[in-house]
Amino acid sequence: MDGSHPSATATDMATPSAAGAGPATTVGPPGAMSRTGTSTSTSTSGRRLVRGRLVAAAALALLPALAACGGSAADPGTGAADWTAGTPAGTATEAAGESPSGELTVFAAASLTRVFTDIAETLEAQHPGVRVTFSFAGSADLVAQVGAGAPADVLATADETTMADAVAAGVVAAEPTIFAENVLTLVVPPGNPAGVTGLDASLDEAHLVVCAPQVPCGAATAQLADRAGVTLAPVSEESSVTDVLGKVTAGQADAGLVYTTDATAAGDAVEVIAVPGAAEVVNRYPLAVLADAEDPGLARLWVETVTGEQGRQVLADAGFRLP
Repeated sequence: MDGSHPSATATDMATPSAAGAGPATTVGPPGAMSRTGTSTSTSTSGRRLVRGRLVAAAALALLPALAACGGSAADPGTGAADWTAGTPAGTATEAAGESPSGELTVFAAASLTRVFTDIAETLEAQHPGVRVTFSFAGSADLVAQVGAGAPADVLATADETTMADAVAAGVVAAEPTIFAENVLTLVVPPGNPAGVTGLDASLDEAHLVVCAPQVPCGAATAQLADRAGVTLAPVSEESSVTDVLGKVTAGQADAGLVYTTDATAAGDAVEVIAVPGAAEVVNRYPLAVLADAEDPGLARLWVETVTGEQGRQVLADAGFRLP
């Protein structure tokens, strides 16, 4: 679960979408919102799609020439050999010894907002010609949007089930890479006014907020409740984990189940109540280049950055487990 999902660039501050803002809402098509909340023209998407079609047409036109040279055309839109071998082909500018450049659109689970923003700032500093734009939302919503044709280059979800849906839909270019793991914890407002002690009878009179079951943190919540032998009765099911956290920090809920990384990021805005068995309910985060990526080499650069030494350090510092 990881709400409405503002697009964002790494040159501004990222803000989780709709945190604590009223009841859960269905996420619509990805907007064009900067991290400052300023709308941008939707004509960019149109130009992007047109460019994509032109590139595809040019690629098809080159196939006969490649065959005449003794080469073989790979299965269009897969790139599996490059991905699994860990030797991405790179961009044309890289091949020419130039720094990569261009705009990269990353669709990512809401629980990745802070770490991906930090990683993007590092990438942009190292490659000034690269600009990273994000759409953070619940994983299931992101997969649905990509499947419906939303333009994106990379997809990162908060569990393997939602990524498997993207693979089955044929929108993923190559085998996804697991880059992080996360577990749940219970958070309450400072002072714990409802006296919540865990997944127990203390929740009977409390206003509990959880993620909706169709999103990764909601599926993990159901599994954790089963392990604890309890039946939860939430007053609200949110479409992203950041919305659950937002309702707790805003005082609209007495307790909420969120990822440990979100609880850590909230700092003194919440108190954490450990849940026995939570460490055994692990969500693994996969990352994949998408089949319609405008610049597959630039998309692979993002994957390499996230899974490389700097990216792993940012993830570890935020409390993510590393595979």
